[in-house]
Amino acid sequence: MIATFVWILVALVAVGLYLSWTAGRLDRLHARIDAARAALDAQLLRRASVAQELATSGVLDPAASIVLYEAAHAARQSEEDQREVAESELSQALRAVFAEADQVEAVREAPGGEAAARELTEAVRRVPMARRFHNDAVGAARRLREHRKVRWFRLAGHAPFPLAFEMDDEPPAALVDRAA
Repeated sequence: MIATFVWILVALVAVGLYLSWTAGRLDRLHARIDAARAALDAQLLRRASVAQELATSGVLDPAASIVLYEAAHAARQSEEDQREVAESELSQALRAVFAEADQVEAVREAPGGEAAARELTEAVRRVPMARRFHNDAVGAARRLREHRKVRWFRLAGHAPFPLAFEMDDEPPAALVDRAA
């Protein structure tokens, strides 16, 4: 009788340790999502700021400046529920403005244009990487949260279900080709 009680106690402790380890893992994944989201927000803000600065610098033609400024301003001022759409529109505006290599060369030839073009190139390259890191963390947390043990024992607590950040982040070909 005592041996049975000891084995039951050992089994309960083992299950408790396993559930505790799983809850800790889930907590670390949620922290990773928060850090990745902060990095993504920083990269999106940097891209919008650089685009807005370039639009107001006078090195672009007036029509391109207006298109780029309005898209960058909308991306910076958008509410959280409209953020993906606004950022996608900024990506489309960047591709429209820098569709031709001639436009990139015109920016580079302007005073201070080389640094501005380099900064914009770096910004548009970092956004897809930051988004990929965020979405990978979200995917890992979602896969773990789908397990029965996580749902049955409510190991996720009151944390909201993680959502991926879906946007058009294709960089302008003329910027990427020139830098490569």
